[in-house]
Parts: sequence; structure tokens; C-alpha cells
Amino acid sequence: MKLNRFTPLGALLGALALAAPVPVLAQKQYGPGVTDTEIKIGQTMPYSGPVSALGTLGKTEAAYFVKVNEQGGINGRKIRLISLDDGYSPPKTVEQTRKLVESEEVLLLFGSLGTAHNASIQQYLNAKRVPQLFIASASMKWNHPDRYPWTMAITPTPQADAPLYARYIFQHRPNAKIALLYQNDDYGKDYVKVFEDALGPNAARLIAARASYEPTDPTVDSQIITLHGSGADTLFVVATPKGAAQAIRKVHDLGWKPLFFIAFPVASIEAVLKPAGLERSVGLISALAIKDPTDEQWTNDPQMQEYLKFMKRYYPEGDAADLYNVAGYNYAYLLVQVLKRCGDDLTRENLMRQAANLKDLELPMLLPGIRLNTSSTDYTPIKKMVLHRFNGKKWVALESVAQQ
Repeated sequence: MKLNRFTPLGALLGALALAAPVPVLAQKQYGPGVTDTEIKIGQTMPYSGPVSALGTLGKTEAAYFVKVNEQGGINGRKIRLISLDDGYSPPKTVEQTRKLVESEEVLLLFGSLGTAHNASIQQYLNAKRVPQLFIASASMKWNHPDRYPWTMAITPTPQADAPLYARYIFQHRPNAKIALLYQNDDYGKDYVKVFEDALGPNAARLIAARASYEPTDPTVDSQIITLHGSGADTLFVVATPKGAAQAIRKVHDLGWKPLFFIAFPVASIEAVLKPAGLERSVGLISALAIKDPTDEQWTNDPQMQEYLKFMKRYYPEGDAADLYNVAGYNYAYLLVQVLKRCGDDLTRENLMRQAANLKDLELPMLLPGIRLNTSSTDYTPIKKMVLHRFNGKKWVALESVAQQ
């Protein structure tokens, strides 16, 4: 178009518009399992086997994704969770994970449960560059982004609660005789190491006896009898639900009254304390990072009310008071936030970038003052917990985050 001083303004603007470079719209980038309408994710859970009580975690997460999908999904994409039973058996975990990656072609593995189980697939998933994200395992094995950049847990590590128990002992029973019962795997051994480190040079003087058990053992009664015979006046139990409930019951039945700590993964009233007997559980000390639905202080909390409504509508057969369900609700909420931050770049690489860039993120059912933070060199999102004592009905806080 030839322009002169008599050219109408509208024609001039039109010519300039044609001459200007046209901005290129951001291109969608998808990893395996992602389309314009779907995000496919995978998971293994112990829906059968010795810790099947923990399978409720996966059921809560699946229910949460149903809720999200009803509300429009993630930027219009529905989440499809394929959650497979591994029976709490590492070889089965490997088999099911390979199926999810190679046959189902999921974008990521989310929230798979178990320490030995996640360890059995860690090398494989990192070699395949598949996110092993927000796994449910209280171990220190997962915070190694230099070696395993595709693996990140969500469960607090023993470094969040074991030092709290040691500090409490120093304050209230400085000459304690401590007995340790722990599951004979990385989960149990990690806890013992962190607890010993927290006791420092006093560990040899304070620890009077130790006993371990296998997850497949029918009971831990013999171990508790042996520990009781040591003359210990303090007991720390690191177990899964069945073993913890058996330990609580046997301690009570022996008439043993130690200062009694249980690691936070077995602080569930529904899955552990009720089977053990609430009256037998009075006085237990543990640490929590999440709100306890049985605690009336949260009755008018909007986020608690939202959680209870969610459970009633989307997972009515689940027990809203079960802390494993509270945790599953939080974990699913977290994954949704990370997926939203990915926008249209739903690649495995961007998913890990977003997960490793959490800044003071609050989850709806975390205790006040506890926030998630991660970076490219720090893959431990939750670092703080709060000591609680069980009074026969609920967990009562002994401190707050601000007091730590």
C-alpha cells in the first residue's frame, strides 16, 4: 500500500497492523499420558497385604480427583488416576510400576506408598526420567536431587519428629532408660539413626535395649516382652499400623507404664489407636503436621468443614476422622496445585521444575504455621511438626510451631 499525507487514519493503522509481526501463541507441550482432555497418572498402593489399612490413602486421593474433575479438571483436562494394588510387596511394586510406565504410559507416579517399595523402583523411574512424585514414605532416602532428580516425597522425614522426642526426653526424663522397637527396613532404621543422632553423645547411656521386627511377623509381642524385661522406663516405637497397635496393646497388658512415643506415621486414631484400645493408648506422645478431625478446636475451621463435606460426598465409606484420609486429601490437593502451575507445558521436566519451586505453600489441612518449601537442592517439602499427647479421645498439642 502506498501511503501519503492524505491517506485516511484507519487505512494507515490497518497497514501498520499488517506490517507488524504477529505474536506466536505459546505452544502446548505434552508428556506421555497427556492430551487436550486428560492427564493420566499412576500409583501403587497396598490395598491388600499386611498394611492394607493404609490403602485408604489412595482411595481418598482418587476421590479428590473425582471432585476436581467435576469442577472442570486442570485447565479443562480431567485427571485419570490408575491406582494398582501391590500388596505391600516390593517385587509386585516393580511389576505394577512397569505396567503403569510402559503399558499405560502415565505422565508420573504419584503418592505410591512404602519405603522399600519406592526404593525398588527409584533407579528405574529416574533412568526413564519419570517423576516419582510426592511419595508416601517417611524416609531420608528421597531428598537427593543430585542423584535422583525425579524422586520427591511429601511425607515428613524422621528429621521432622524424632528430634522432638529426644528434646522432650531431655526436658522431662534426662536419665531415661530407653527401649526401641522398630521395623527392620529403611523406614525403621532411618528413624533409629535420627533419634540416636538427636540424643548425641548421650545415646549410649540412655538407650537400654533395642528390638526389631519384620513386617510379615504375626505379632511383636515377644519383642515387647524382651524390651520390658530390660527395665526401660521410656519406649519409642517405629512401626506400621498393625505392629504399632500390637505394641500398644501388649505394653498395657504387661502393666508396663513407660513414657511412650510412637512415630508420626502410626498416629492415626482410627487405624492404630482404636484397634489397640483407646484406653490403652492414653498418654502416648507423637508429632502431627495435620489437623485432627476429632479435635473440637477445628470445628469452625472453614478448611476442616470443606474436608468433612468432601468426605461425605466423595468418599462416604471412608472414615473422616482417619488421619490417613486427611493426609491423602492434602497430598491430592498439592498435586493439583503443581499441575495447575504447569499450564499447557505438561511435560515431565516442567512438572519437576514446578514441584521443586514451592514457596511457603499452605495446604488446607496442615497445622497453622507449617508451609511447604522446596528448591532444586531441597526435596523435603514439610520440615516442621508439633508434639501431641493422646488423652483417650484426641491428640492434644503440647506446643505450637512458633515455640520450636
